[in-house]
This record gives sequence, structure tokens and C-alpha cells, in this order.
Amino acid sequence: MALPLTSVAPVSSTLDGTPGRAAPGTAAERVTELRERMNGMQRARWEPNGRALPGGLAGLLPNGMLRSGVVYTVENSTSLIMAILGAATTDGGWGAIVGLPDFGVEAALGFGIDLERLVLVPSPGDQWLAVTAALVDVLPLVVVRPQRSVGAAEVARLGARLRQTGCTLLVAGTWAQSEAALRVTGSRWEGLGTGHGYLSGRDLTVAVIDRNGPRRTERLHLPDRAAGEAGSVDGLPVSRRDPARAVPAARRHPVAG
Repeated sequence: MALPLTSVAPVSSTLDGTPGRAAPGTAAERVTELRERMNGMQRARWEPNGRALPGGLAGLLPNGMLRSGVVYTVENSTSLIMAILGAATTDGGWGAIVGLPDFGVEAALGFGIDLERLVLVPSPGDQWLAVTAALVDVLPLVVVRPQRSVGAAEVARLGARLRQTGCTLLVAGTWAQSEAALRVTGSRWEGLGTGHGYLSGRDLTVAVIDRNGPRRTERLHLPDRAAGEAGSVDGLPVSRRDPARAVPAARRHPVAG
């Protein structure tokens, strides 16, 4: 397969229309270029029914797994998205991130995400839906932040495409007809002393609305030891008074929200 993170920058530059490789004039040509660069990628499919999640993440989703060909939403937590992505791709699977320009690469490493198998299109602009549709054809897991509200016809077309390809779509925001919607309603950091200390973990309270079940609340600890996540918060000294000064610049890591 191709298109590791390190080779995606020219693609994102083209899609953004910013300096770099000369961009074709139409949206269709830009999407065609992306598809051409993805030609020859041998799709790494999951099991027919999906991918089971380990540890506390399993409690967030129906039957403890990411089903193939459906949509899940995470409304307000990049950390939770990273945790799910890292756990779902631990065996070398590929994933993609579309429309999250503030996606922290160093934090992603802490969650066990293999950057060599991550396609990153941070700012696709008004082509975000076309880019997402192209990626779901070849990758088993795609994360996207919608840049606008999506109509029922667009939802139906992309849903049919997901069912055909078996890709799982994780939406950072809201989406009609999702299999489950996750929203972080509470968060507590561990490891801080009086004004200083080392972050050792984070407890999340997550509201879960299943498509075929009642609303419920689950608790999750990050890093999830049972899931085998390294955790982006491990060993990061943080001062409540001035977090930026607590860690030398060479060792500083972004902490996801």
C-alpha cells in the first residue's frame, strides 16, 4: 500500500489550493488526482462484521465493536477519536483523517496510531465530502469533520457506499443515521499536584446513544491499559499556572482535547 502520512502533504496542498504542486482547476479533477494516487492500494479489510475494540472502549459501542459499513459520531473529543483510531488499527491497519487541521501528530503517536499508515487531509475545503467518498473506497476506517450540514440525499449516498466497501466512518460532529453517537460530558485529569505535576491519566464520562438502544452513560480511563494504549498523557509534566513552561520545548507534546 502507499500514501503514508509523510507523502500526503503534496495532496493536501493540492486540495487546499495552496502553494505546492499545481492544482487542477475543478473539484472533479482534484478528487481524480487523489484517486489516481491511491490506485494500487490493496484494501486491508476488517473481519466481515467489523473490528472488536479492547478494554474500556468496548463498553462505548454496541457489542463492543466498530461495525463495518456504518457511521459512528464523536461530538466533542479528539482524544476519544484518537483512542478509537489507535485501538482499531493496532494490527497495522490503515486509517484517514479528513478536515481536522488541529489533529495533533505527536498526541496521535501516544495513542498508538501508526503515522506511516495514516492518510491526513487536514483542510480539504468544500471538497471534504468528495475526498471522504474517495477514501472510503480503499481504507477500512475514515475519520471526518463535516465542513457543513449534510443533506439526506448525501447521507444516503455515502451510507450506500460504506455498505458496499465495508468502510467504517467516524464523524467528528453530528451525522444522521449513525450507529451510535458518543459525547464526552465530563473529564478529570489525574497526576497533578498543587500547581504542578505529571499527567498520568484522564477519566472521561461519555454519553452514548445507540441506534437501537436506550441512552446510557459509560466511564472510560485514558490511557486505557487494557486496550494497550501508550497514552499521550503519560509522563507529561504540566503546571496549572503555566503549562507551556513546565516542559522544555524539545520534549513538549500536544495533549488532545
